[in-house]
Amino acid sequence: MTTLLALDTATEACSVALLHDGKVLTHYEVIPRLHAQKLLPMIKDLLAEAGIELSALDAIAFGRGPGAFTGVRIAIGVVQGLAFGLDRPVLPVSNLAVLAQRAFREHGVTQVAAAIDARMDEVYWGCYCETAGEMRLVGAEAVMPPENAALPDDASGQWFGAGTGWGYADRIAVSLSGQDATMLPHAQDLLTLGTFAWHRGEAIAADDAQPVYLRDKVATPKAR
Repeated sequence: MTTLLALDTATEACSVALLHDGKVLTHYEVIPRLHAQKLLPMIKDLLAEAGIELSALDAIAFGRGPGAFTGVRIAIGVVQGLAFGLDRPVLPVSNLAVLAQRAFREHGVTQVAAAIDARMDEVYWGCYCETAGEMRLVGAEAVMPPENAALPDDASGQWFGAGTGWGYADRIAVSLSGQDATMLPHAQDLLTLGTFAWHRGEAIAADDAQPVYLRDKVATPKAR
């Protein structure tokens, strides 16, 4: 049976989740600027709760961005360090997709406009629709001024807004059935998306794990 670890530090929230023996364990805290100190102890505690060692993991899923530059780098540094040591693959997951998956889990909504406050008067933006329990991207993720955010051209039905980018709701010309502007990514939902990706064979080598900043091309490592 598959054993997967998921971790996320891309926003103010720091969270980990573990799938083992068909059961899911999670730990979630909103702890701005404490991710680097807290993440490894959280992982250790979760594994202890499950009664397993790191070596039991088949792969590690992580939030690859977009989000805070420092937070995304912390996640990649930790996941690469663990995965290299274990010789295990990794599963990069979009933090916007994680938001959409959380909105589906908590609110039962199947069409989500996910937005994360990107600072500098911009939002990270992505639209997702549910297929067989998985929130899938429609179109492309992007960073833009709130005024430029829009639903897909062929969008219909009701849409839900999820994420801190909806703090700019008065500047986003999108009609919603509801919204949660306080929602942050949760590793439980990252784990769900990582599990879908794992079963599709989408795991990659730890060395190939890259951040997705959307905005800052200069900060993205150059291809070898």
